[in-house]
Amino acid sequence: MSKITVLGGCGAIGAWATRTVASGDYFDEVVIAEKRYDVACALADELNPAKVSAVEIDADDIASVKAAIAGSRVVLNCIGPYYRYGPPILKAVIESGIDYVDVCDDLDATEKMLAMDEDARKAGISALIGMGNSPGLANVLAKYCAETMLSEVESVDIYHIHGGEPGEGGAVIKHRIHAMISDIPLFVDGEFIQVRMLEEDGLALAEDVDFRDVGTYRVYPYPHPETITLPRHMKGIRRVTNKGTVLPTNYFDFTMDTVRLGLASEEPIAVQGCDVTPIEFEVAFILSRRQGLLDKAAVKGPSGCLKVVVKGTNEGKDETYIFSMSSSGAGAGEGTGIPGGVGAIMVSKGSITLKGVFPPEAAVNPVEMIEIAGKIVKGTSVGDTVPIHIEHIDSEGRSESIAFAF
Repeated sequence: MSKITVLGGCGAIGAWATRTVASGDYFDEVVIAEKRYDVACALADELNPAKVSAVEIDADDIASVKAAIAGSRVVLNCIGPYYRYGPPILKAVIESGIDYVDVCDDLDATEKMLAMDEDARKAGISALIGMGNSPGLANVLAKYCAETMLSEVESVDIYHIHGGEPGEGGAVIKHRIHAMISDIPLFVDGEFIQVRMLEEDGLALAEDVDFRDVGTYRVYPYPHPETITLPRHMKGIRRVTNKGTVLPTNYFDFTMDTVRLGLASEEPIAVQGCDVTPIEFEVAFILSRRQGLLDKAAVKGPSGCLKVVVKGTNEGKDETYIFSMSSSGAGAGEGTGIPGGVGAIMVSKGSITLKGVFPPEAAVNPVEMIEIAGKIVKGTSVGDTVPIHIEHIDSEGRSESIAFAF
């Protein structure tokens, strides 16, 4: 029997990860491990009660996590924020001797988990981390380009935008706030530099980017893991950057304003005789204003775009490839949850055999990943195919669209 446990399998991202692994005959048993047990039961009944079940867990209680994952072939971790829960959960999974996949997009958590590589190797497990959109699909597209289109890769610049989802949880907001106050390593001219999104050095690197089917928006440096993992796995590369924003921009600006006010602190303060943690108030305040900001911006639903610009040479000539994955009607849930689920499927079926802790570019076969994803998205809000557009710019500056060649 092939069993997978999806930790946090009912959130905006986790629900799509659950739907992905529950589709087809990839797993005999799917367990949704959630703090919100009633919601997990409802999703299990909706999908397939004969195959999908629910169990209650508390991510702060590692014993309950270990009990929930016992007997699993793979654990797919969708519990955020990852800077809090990623490392301890991975440690528990390694100790349990189970293969692991997550969609972690927190850079500091990624560094801590990569440091567990030797422990994972000794346990004989595969731990694929950051298998979402960015990181995840972005890494895989860069790898595909390096392996099939360019003889040498000089730079990978990753841009992302998404928003308009019906709802957001506190973990998503905390991740966004964490990105705004964290050190951000960027790989420039063969060396790492460090900036912060809302400080002068980070704001100086903000730029306006045209996203296919979405529009032109200002993006900011983001502490996503690609900037530290791609230089380790792509020889000769000289630059890796990651920049992004969230729709609508008034909502993203509002979040930045609350951070500038100093509300991201986790040190409790006394308010009328009660201890209040500023960031908990900040998250609640942002969520209380979210719908009004979406209404003011006339947001009609989720949309987004991942854009990966890969530059290098082929037979001595400069070449640029631009991968754009845009969607209308689908957002971060689909864009992140589906790749995570596909990663878990690939680990389960033996397509990924590398042991240790590693990012997508180290072990994921791009063609196989897209083929599996294509079968899963058919008929969903994503569309009937994986919506990847490829633009090629040659050494003379001439542009052409390339047919979907996966």
